[in-house]
Amino acid sequence: MAVGPRDWARPPSLWHDHQARTHGPWADRAREGPDQVILTVTLNTALDVTYTVDALVPHSSHRVGEVSERPGGKGLNVARVLGALGHDTVVTGFVGGATGGVLRDLLAPLPPRDALVPVAGNTRRTLAITDRSTGDTTQLNEPGPQVSGAEWAAFLRTYEELLGAADAVALCGSLPPGIHVGAYAELVRIARAASVPVLLDTSGEPLRRGIAARPDLVKPNADELAQLTGFREPLRAAGDARRRGAHAVIASLGPEGLLAVTPQGTWRAAPPAAVRGNPTGAGDSAVAGLLSALAEGLDWPGRLARAVALSTATVLVPAAGEFDAEAYAELLPRVSVESAGEAA
Repeated sequence: MAVGPRDWARPPSLWHDHQARTHGPWADRAREGPDQVILTVTLNTALDVTYTVDALVPHSSHRVGEVSERPGGKGLNVARVLGALGHDTVVTGFVGGATGGVLRDLLAPLPPRDALVPVAGNTRRTLAITDRSTGDTTQLNEPGPQVSGAEWAAFLRTYEELLGAADAVALCGSLPPGIHVGAYAELVRIARAASVPVLLDTSGEPLRRGIAARPDLVKPNADELAQLTGFREPLRAAGDARRRGAHAVIASLGPEGLLAVTPQGTWRAAPPAAVRGNPTGAGDSAVAGLLSALAEGLDWPGRLARAVALSTATVLVPAAGEFDAEAYAELLPRVSVESAGEAA
């Protein structure tokens, strides 16, 4: 069942790094522990369908061994991982049609609270085909429903209300058809006006415009960062992304881990060994790791270690929005975090 944006009280804030910032309310924010509400925004939600086959062979028919359906889209994946970690999370974005109804039914028993906004169009599906023989996954993503101007306006009203009860917001994923390319920049500005710290995880032109609105944290992968800046070397590219407006940049380097360029310092974090499996959702788990660690007051090395351990443990399960809890616990103390320079 959906919940309204006024159904919970706003707890103390979490992003204590901002105490040192000079613009207005940031200086008043204090670290208070893990009881904060985290809002995740998924404008292009999806019903994630996973097929498992013995071996994926082009130009041939396949008998599917297992089929699973889960509520998806990057922000929903983030929220599901946060919920599994015990954090209070609210999800918003667009949902519609028969597929959207299935998504909401699947979301209902899970920890994230549903504040999704209905649209006339049908929520997209994503199809992941997992090959048992190799452990590899092939991903097919539909574009999403057409969103009208009136539906976008309704979402903005909901978003502004939800920010009043949120302690941080994560803006995640692609834009559905009909949404203007500067949508994330608009949402960043609204969050900043409400003094709510904002993480942005998107790509392409929405990232380029969004970063100019000065989000507190961006989490591109290496290819997205190179596309944004024109630099292939991650450290140089991350520094350029900060100059474009991001307060901190966490670059995902795939199996090599994460690179963090922040005002407090620069670090590289890597798993103890590469793992094979389904990388879909690994970046979303990294976002959840960063947000949860911020909520619990961890320093940057602690945040990065959790993000890397969670993303690696996500590769070991067949679907996004989940992670292997035993592997996560085993990996966490073995993640390598090394300083790569002074404060940026």
